[in-house]
Order: sequence, then C-alpha cells, then structure tokens
Amino acid sequence: MNKVRLEILGLSASHTSHGSFALVLGEKHGNRRLPIIIGMFEAQAIALEIEKISSNRPMTHDLFKNFALKLGASINHIQISNLKEGVFYADIHIITADGEEIVLDSRPSDAVAIGIRFNAPIYAYENIMGEAGIQVEELEQDEVDHIEDELEEDDDLEIEDFEGVEEDDESSVVPESSGGDLSSVSLDQLNKMLQKAIDEEDYMKAAQLRDEITKRQ
Repeated sequence: MNKVRLEILGLSASHTSHGSFALVLGEKHGNRRLPIIIGMFEAQAIALEIEKISSNRPMTHDLFKNFALKLGASINHIQISNLKEGVFYADIHIITADGEEIVLDSRPSDAVAIGIRFNAPIYAYENIMGEAGIQVEELEQDEVDHIEDELEEDDDLEIEDFEGVEEDDESSVVPESSGGDLSSVSLDQLNKMLQKAIDEEDYMKAAQLRDEITKRQ
C-alpha cells in the first residue's frame, strides 16, 4: 500500500469548542492537508516539543522517550494507518536494541507527540489521504510560507494558554461543530461549507465538516 510522507504544519485552535485543536499535517511533496482533531493535552505536548520548551518534570511523552532510550529502542516512523467512521488510527513503529521492529497501536495525537521527540518521519496511507485529505489550490511559495507562519503564530496557541492542563484532560475525537448541530444540514450544503472553510484556511472547521461528510457517506 502506497505511503505519503507528511510534515507538521501547525496547530489550529477552535474558537468555539474549548479544548479542541486541529493538528494540521501536510503532504511533503504535494498540496494536500490532513487535519486531525486532538485534545488539549496532546496539543500541549506537541507544541512544547515544536518550540523546544522543556517542562520542569517529564511529561508522559517525554517519559516514553526516556524509557525507550534506556532500553536502547528508537522510533523508526509513525504511520497514520486507518480511518473508521471519522476516527483516525496510528501505529508507532519501534526498533528495539536487538534490531527487531515492534508496532504499537496508538492515537495519532500520541503517536505524533512521541514521534517528533525522536525526529521520526510521519506517513499516511494513500487511501487515507484520498478519503480525508483536504486539497488546497496551488499557491506561490511566499503564500504558502505566509499561511504556515499564521498557523505557527496563532494567538490562541500561546504556550501560556496550556498552563494548568492535566494529563487526563481529553476531548472527543470529533467535537461539536463550531456551526452547531449539522444533522439538519444537507450534504450539498456541507460540501459548500467545507470548500469555504478550505478557502479561508480554517482547518479546524474543515476537519469537523469533513468528518460529518465522511460519516454520511
């Protein structure tokens, strides 16, 4: 099965649903985006590593890294492996001290939070990108850089905003849409709303609309 190399473009916060974030992954050699809804704690863990900020005490993902290194293990790569009813699944591919490969089932948020601590590459299967990837128009490089800068500098994603977050703070995989109950919205209208969200680079809303469309199909 063909794999697509991904990179982290940024984290997009929900302006209406507290504790919900979209982890925006981008095709490394293409123009598709894969936004995945994650919880606040996982977003914090990813943001801290991206910014290279160390906490006073090891967080869960840091503890995993320290544990693995003590055993001589490393992360080979992260694989976004499945998509069922709007829920993403991931695998962590670990290489043991003996050279054996072990695959662990994981939530994508945890897998990415761990993977970036090992500088491990991230992949998704082509069929997942075909089903859930959001196509963006070809842009000039300076426009792409501007969009990615906006994602990285989102005022809602200041590190201080994560202070006091507990490790058991979870949000649902697919939170309530910022537009309210979508059950009464037609599929045609949902597709128009999705296109508008893509045009406005609102990846959080686009992810929610995409998940609703996927469930109906």
